[in-house]
Amino acid sequence: MEVRRYRCGACGNLTRFDVTTSRRTRAFHHFTVAGELTIEDEEVLAEQVEDVSCRWCGNSRAIEELRESEV
Repeated sequence: MEVRRYRCGACGNLTRFDVTTSRRTRAFHHFTVAGELTIEDEEVLAEQVEDVSCRWCGNSRAIEELRESEV
């Protein structure tokens, strides 16, 4: 899974963000005889970041995705 880093252009925050993501996954579901579920071998087939907002100032319009060289 690709790790994305963000920076808030409004307040300078580099560490706290609320990220809304949609994922499509495939996984092995293992149920015990008692009915308890364990999810194993989860594979992300598709992922889309829908929204990123700064936890410090609440701004979602000034968020910048950092390149690996900027981290």
